[in-house]
Amino acid sequence: MEIKNLLEKLNIKNNQKGCNTGGIWIGEGEILSSFSPVNDLLLGTVQGASVQDYEHILDKAEHAFLSFRAVPAPKRGDLVRQLGNKLREKKSYLGQLVSWEMGKSLQEGLGEVQEMIDICDFAVGLSRQLYGLTMTSERPSHRLYEQYHPLGVVGIISAFNFPVAVWSWNVALAWVCGNVCIWKPSEKTPLCSIACQQIISEVLKENSMPEGISCIVNGGAEVGKWIAEDHRIALVSATGSTSMGKDVGQRVASRLGKSLLELGGNNAIIISPHADLNTAIPASVFGAVGTCGQRCTSTRRLIVHESIFEEFINFLQKAYEQLRIGNPLDENNHVGPLIDLDAVEVYTEALSQVEAQGGAWLVSGSVLSEKDYGSNCYVKPAVAIIDHDAPIVHQETFAPILYVIKYKGEIEEAISIQNEVKQGLSSSIMSHNVRETEIFLSHWGSDCGIANVNIGTSGAEIGGAFGGEKETGGGRESGSDAWKTYMRRQTNTINFSKQVPLAQGITFDL
Repeated sequence: MEIKNLLEKLNIKNNQKGCNTGGIWIGEGEILSSFSPVNDLLLGTVQGASVQDYEHILDKAEHAFLSFRAVPAPKRGDLVRQLGNKLREKKSYLGQLVSWEMGKSLQEGLGEVQEMIDICDFAVGLSRQLYGLTMTSERPSHRLYEQYHPLGVVGIISAFNFPVAVWSWNVALAWVCGNVCIWKPSEKTPLCSIACQQIISEVLKENSMPEGISCIVNGGAEVGKWIAEDHRIALVSATGSTSMGKDVGQRVASRLGKSLLELGGNNAIIISPHADLNTAIPASVFGAVGTCGQRCTSTRRLIVHESIFEEFINFLQKAYEQLRIGNPLDENNHVGPLIDLDAVEVYTEALSQVEAQGGAWLVSGSVLSEKDYGSNCYVKPAVAIIDHDAPIVHQETFAPILYVIKYKGEIEEAISIQNEVKQGLSSSIMSHNVRETEIFLSHWGSDCGIANVNIGTSGAEIGGAFGGEKETGGGRESGSDAWKTYMRRQTNTINFSKQVPLAQGITFDL
């Protein structure tokens, strides 16, 4: 579909205002221009938030919370159910927009919208089981239990690589928990955020819900700082680079606020001598080149045992020769462009660092011709054989560069190599040896928040908690009991006796 018609289908206007609370669009801040990395086309412009716009939106959010927290959780869940149904109706349009604005393949763009639908389904069920615990009291005729309450305003700062899904992971849970949300999307993908806000605004209006339940404030880094430093925002959920997360985390911590950080990944797959290469090769290739290497869960390192090293790299090289690079809207292509020229510069600098640090190219990388591809953002996925302690291996390069590392000993050596980087998001082992896989999953095994066996590092399921350790930030989103992050815990004691037992046996004669 032509981009003009696509934007009309998603109710995105030319020179769109970028701030909204479910009502009128406003924005008197800086102009954000959205250029597609697919073909350098200017998709549209969005006017971001001024300080006055931000204050107006925060005021709407605070007032909306006062009534929304009193809505029964299953009814809040029904709003999320309706959002999921709207996303089903608009999946094709929104998925195409993700591909146009971010540059990931159409299959991945549609898959990202499906993740939104899936988290809505999960949250609907969750809305009927926001449970607490009942505990046995040490005092007679007392009941001791805990319950969870909404936090208030939740701030969401998201990155360009998942321009719609990360918002949904947060809002679906936050809303069923009774919170309201204010979203600062990436300035690189503002149109995707406009589309999401238009969709949820329809749901809010159809249900006569107040403005401010879903708020959006487009803008640059300063908007993120406003959110991080604002004491009115109870929780800040930030997704992005480790450097960004450190800045946000410090600002939120300085006011004793709560933060949920989903930051960098430097993910590895261990290829054991007991691996099935028919499984290991496609998992490794997709993990490395999916979204052009711009996932936090992208595979950056392969740690391969010496006994199968030559066989493995031969298969890997042949697989890379079959990759088709080009327009991501063409479903025949596997790899689209990087997000922008800044990302291309990071990619080329990493290539030079690999060579300077003794790496040998199994598949050499390069920037592809604008004449042939329609944009300067297309690059060739690269594979380097390199030592595990090369400095470049310990950095997260957000691009399709894969490092292949040889190990010689037992599985403990491979795990040690995997764990030596500062990031701790996703990890995998390819092995049919039970001892190896159990050691990998043990408390002395992988130190990552996600540890997989015989699947790759990307493609997490909605039902499991998503997040990582170390410089990945320690946050958890999506499934399991991640909902507790969006609520405050309260312990309650009820005395139904005729006495008040005091601590340490103290008594008063009255």
